[in-house]
Formats: sequence, C-alpha cells, structure tokens
Amino acid sequence: MSFHMPSDSDRLTPADLAHTRRRFLQTLSAASAATLTMGAPRLFAAETAPAPRATADRCILLWMGGGMAAPDTFDPKHYEPFQKGLPIEKVSSTFPAIDTAIPGVQITEGLERIASILDRGTLVRSHFQADLGNILHSRHQFHWHTGYVPPQTVAAPHLGAWMARVLGPDNPAIPPFICIGQRMEGNGEKEELKAFHTGGFLGSEYGPFMLPDADLAIEAVRPPKGMSPNRFASRYSAYQKLVNSGPNKDLASDYHRESMLRSVENAHRLLNSPDRVAFDLSLEPKESFDKYNTGRFGQGCLLARRLCEAGARFIEVTTEYVPFLHWDTHENGHDTYARMKKEIDAPIAQLILDLEAKGLLDRTLVVLATEFSRDMIIEGVPGSVAKDQSRARSDTLEEPKHYGLHRHFTGGCSALMFGGGIKKGQVYGSTADERPFLAVKDPISITDLHASIFAAMGISPAYALDIEKRPFYVTEDGKGKVATGLFEKSPV
Repeated sequence: MSFHMPSDSDRLTPADLAHTRRRFLQTLSAASAATLTMGAPRLFAAETAPAPRATADRCILLWMGGGMAAPDTFDPKHYEPFQKGLPIEKVSSTFPAIDTAIPGVQITEGLERIASILDRGTLVRSHFQADLGNILHSRHQFHWHTGYVPPQTVAAPHLGAWMARVLGPDNPAIPPFICIGQRMEGNGEKEELKAFHTGGFLGSEYGPFMLPDADLAIEAVRPPKGMSPNRFASRYSAYQKLVNSGPNKDLASDYHRESMLRSVENAHRLLNSPDRVAFDLSLEPKESFDKYNTGRFGQGCLLARRLCEAGARFIEVTTEYVPFLHWDTHENGHDTYARMKKEIDAPIAQLILDLEAKGLLDRTLVVLATEFSRDMIIEGVPGSVAKDQSRARSDTLEEPKHYGLHRHFTGGCSALMFGGGIKKGQVYGSTADERPFLAVKDPISITDLHASIFAAMGISPAYALDIEKRPFYVTEDGKGKVATGLFEKSPV
C-alpha cells in the first residue's frame, strides 16, 4: 500500500498558522465576552435523565499535552531500529515492545513501571478524535477538555468545571478543580490554552486553580509576605467595590460578578485553612518524594496525590503543552520520547500504587489521555485535507532526528484508566495492525469517553443547564454514550 507524501506546498506556513489561530481566538474572545453578560445558568427544565450510580468521588486527569503517539507508547506496532535509507513506510514503532502485568499484552520499552501496574486498570486502544480540518493542537485540546468543537457561541466549561459545579467541593477549604503544571507565560499558544482553562459560562468560581509549578504550590496558598489579615480583608473590600460599582458594573451580569466575588471568598478560606499544608511538597517524606521526583511532571503527580487525599474533586496534571516541545515531536521524536518516558513512567506507577495503598484508588478515577496520536506518514486520517506539519521532508530515514512519529493522527490513540469502578486488567478496543492504524474494535470518541467519565462521577451525560433559554449539555448535545465495557459494574 502506498501513501501520498505531502509536498512543501501542502504544509501550513507560520503565517497560515498565525491566521488560523487568530481567527479561532477572535471568535473565542467574542464568546467569552458575551458569556459574561449572560444571566445565571439554571438546570434545564427538560433534563430528566437519572443520575448514574457514582463509582468515583474524584478524578485525576494525567494530560500528555502535545499529541502522544500510541505506536511508541501503549499500542506497539512493527518495530524497526534506525537505519539510514530505511523507507519510513516500513517504520511503525521506534521502540520495541515489552511485556506487562496483563498476560499477553505489551506496551513499549521505557514504560516498565507502568507495565508492572497495568493490571490495576484498563488500557484503551480505540480512542479517536474528530477530523477538524487543520489539525491544530489548540482546537483539539479545546475539544478534548470541553467536549465541544471550537469555536462556540458561549464559553464552554472545562470538564473539571462541570464537576466543580455539579458535585461541589468535597472539602470546602480545597478548590474543587485544580490544574498542575501548565505555564501560560512564555508559551507561544498561551491565549489558546487560556480558552479552555476556564469555568466558562458557569462562572469564575468553578474555573481551575492554576499551579504552574508543583514545588511552589505552597506559595500560592500563603498571603504575600508582609500582608496582614487586616490588609487582605481591606483588599477584598476594595475588590468588592471595584466589581460592583462604577463603569465595571456593566462589564458582567450580576451572576458573573457574584461568581468573581465568591472566587475571592474561596481563596480567603483556603489561605486561612490548616488543610493548605496539602500543597506543601516539602512536608513529604524524602523517600516518598524521591519516588516521584523525575521533574516537574513527577512532582505534579505527587501533589495530585496529596490534594486527592485532602479532598480535591478534579485534578489535572500535565506534562505541559509548549509548541514543538515534549510530546509535540515534529522532529527528534525517538530521542524526545525516551526522555518523556523517563519523566512519566515512575510517577504515574507510584501514584496508582500510593492511591491503592491508601485505600483511595477504588473511589478515584485516574485517566491518562492526549489530544491525538502520531504517525510516520499520515496526517489526520486517510483522505483528510489537513495540511502536513511534519519537519521530516523525505520518504526515507536520512538522519536520526527524523526517526520518530511526527504527523498528527486522529484515527486511533491510546488512553489509560484506573480506579473509580474501572475494570482491572483489560484492554478495551484495538487499532488495525497495519497502517493506517485506525480504531477498528470498540471505537470510543471524545463524547463517549467523557460520558463514561461523567457517569463514573455520578453525572448524567445528558445533564444540561439553561443558558439564555437554550440547553447546554455536559456532553455534546447530551448524546454521549457510556462505554459500559470499561466498568466492573456499569454505572448506568
């Protein structure tokens, strides 16, 4: 079988990318501004779907930002070592396969620790994403985190914001929705990232508590040095006046202004709570800290475990999305993946083992996911009009930097799910053995994966709120279907 190798003219130029992103952000900004003037969202009168039987109380999302390639991580295909002149169509995986704790199931070299605990959960090999034309990380990350294809006419809430709104905090002192590891400043797509790191129309009180660096998290829950409680209270009073009076009063609806104030009240409660010690990694015993400390992501996993124990409802830990870094491998794919595996392997395995040892895994749903997979020669899916963004310019391997999976592939990728009622020791779905590696058995879309996650948390996929006299659902149009095969006992 042969595949078209896109020419240089097919590729998105920097100007093309900038124009597409600019148009995307202009629409999102307009939606966000319109949302602030809307009234309070109310439970949709026609929403009658019964709540599922919750199998989890909290959720941890381990986000592999940048597009983690399934054939080089959790869905190994035919392996070929680097050889100058080797046709790239012969290369499916750049790492050999290794055995796991599930008999007969293999993943790729470099993930030995995760392989050893794979029997605690389900390996999903048939997740797939929509073909959105130009396959931009910003659009696909927005889609995965909100369940809606951008742009929308209102600001769509993040998955975690829905859980914060519907379920509320498990511990009133701990923010119900926390994001760890994503820095906005110095990032070429910070505005795109901000578009979905939000409570959307639900209000700012349900948005994420952002912790860019896990090792500095404790600083985020301490009053600034030299600020007395009285001074903090006076600042809050001044903020109330700023939000509720003068020209600022008309910038947002009463609901959204009140939501802003409740956000500050929640912050004040946290600053004065003894539970804030959960944010202090220096209190973790050294032996435990060292098991996680592979870098920023590993420390994020440790912080997630501590916050889970303290009562956070939804925690996202990211390897961090920065264009052309980490999982975003448009060249040097193999070497980059070797590094990334060292960063994620031990802390993910340790997180699962610690939650299990502390009796928390059964009621904590842990999900590892990414915006799409990657392939050596196909952009999008066969027949897609998406423009190629790979930096590999040849049909053969000429340099080691082109040995890796560079193109964005939406036809089939992998996810991991542990705890929270998820079946143990199974592989769910599969992709084709030969290219194109499309999901061929039990394919599961973003909409249906979200439906399954929401159902595990006791939220109906058809749950909706009335926004300006029209329903907005937690899954797109309320049509998400729970993949019951993921669970020991179906929540629906």
